[in-house]
Amino acid sequence: MSPVVKKKGEKFTIPSKYLLFVLTCLCTILMVVTISTNILNKPINTVVGYIVVPFQQGISKVGGWFSRRSDELIQIKELLDENQRLKQQVNDLTVENTLLQQDKTELVRLQELYKMDKQYDSYHKVGANIISRDTNNWYSSFVIDKGEKDGLKLDMNVIADGGLVGRITTLGPNWAKVTSIIDDNSNVSGKTLSTSDTLMVSGDLETMKSGNIRFSQLVDSSNSVGAGDKIVTSHISDKYLPNILIGYVYSIHADSNNLTKSGFVSPAVDFEHLEEVLVILETKEELE
Repeated sequence: MSPVVKKKGEKFTIPSKYLLFVLTCLCTILMVVTISTNILNKPINTVVGYIVVPFQQGISKVGGWFSRRSDELIQIKELLDENQRLKQQVNDLTVENTLLQQDKTELVRLQELYKMDKQYDSYHKVGANIISRDTNNWYSSFVIDKGEKDGLKLDMNVIADGGLVGRITTLGPNWAKVTSIIDDNSNVSGKTLSTSDTLMVSGDLETMKSGNIRFSQLVDSSNSVGAGDKIVTSHISDKYLPNILIGYVYSIHADSNNLTKSGFVSPAVDFEHLEEVLVILETKEELE
């Protein structure tokens, strides 16, 4: 039998069955060594320490980051919901506060009207709301929500703020137009309360810009009338009931004839902010 001669350049190979046998033996030996001794624990722990642990730490950090972000998103949503609820509460409280302020303001006005009703207790009166006015800033003329069906008549006197507002000049079934004493065409016969000296109060929208209207024809020979004195309607007025407060003397000076005096009156009524008035249900003509 001739020997096997390896040809030049041919690679050395191990048959598969031998390689499998060798690997199986090696694994068996390693298993026995691992179970019976701790000779491989250190290298394995080292490998785990350098590869597995950092990987686990990384996964833990990423998981923690996502967990914190999730918690933060939940908190943000809760805060947004709470903020929305608080905004709604603020809006509700604002509306409630506004209504309360309106009620308080209306109550104060009604209390003032009640006081004025008692002040002129000898007259029968009815309350009315102003529903429109002229285009200027002052209530020189305006319309109220009472009319003939409520017992109103022409020339009935209108009061507010404890003083004279004007009189009814036009009348409808459920409305009436009031011309106030500050209107340019208005003239009221008045007198000083302290001395009973008569005078004429004339409306003047131009001077009302400074808060005053004019008076004239005052005979004050004793020089007793001064700033702050009350002026009321006189008995000789043909349209206005007597002793209704018109206002207060603001300034006074002698006329060029040296017989009479003129000046300015500060009206008792706030003609820029009227809302409700009282109408006296008797006219001067009816009481004479």
